[in-house]
Amino acid sequence: MACFIVPAAEAIAVTAAYVAVKKNEQKLQAPKLAEGGKLADNTAKITWSKRLSWLMGLLWGGVLLLTFEHFWHGEVVPFPPFLTAMASPEDTAEMLHEMATVGVSMAVTVTAVWGVICAVAEAKVKAIRNALQKTAA
Repeated sequence: MACFIVPAAEAIAVTAAYVAVKKNEQKLQAPKLAEGGKLADNTAKITWSKRLSWLMGLLWGGVLLLTFEHFWHGEVVPFPPFLTAMASPEDTAEMLHEMATVGVSMAVTVTAVWGVICAVAEAKVKAIRNALQKTAA
C-alpha cells in the first residue's frame, strides 16, 4: 500500500546529505584549482559524494518502481487522499503497519546492499592502489 514511503523518506535524506557533501568536496577542491594544481593525485579513492550517489540511485530507482507498481494496482491515485488505504481508519492502521514492517525492512536491505557495494569497491580500489605502488617502486 504505502511501503515505498519509508525508502522515499530515506532517499530525500540521502539526497540532502549528498548535496551537502558534494558542496563541501567542491569547496575543498577550489583552492587547488585556484593555484593551478591538479585535482587528481596519484592515489585512487572513492569520494563520499560518489558513494552517496550510488545509494541515491538505488533508493530513488526502487521508489519510482514501487510507486508505479502501486499506481498500476490502484493503491495510489492522482486525487486526494492519494493513498487508497487512507480512506478508512482501519485501512490506515494496516497501511502504517505495512510501512513499519515492509517499508523499514526494504530501506534497511537497500542500505545494507549499498554498504556491501561500497566495501567491495573500496577493496578493489585498495588493490589497484597497491598494484600502482608496486609498479612505481
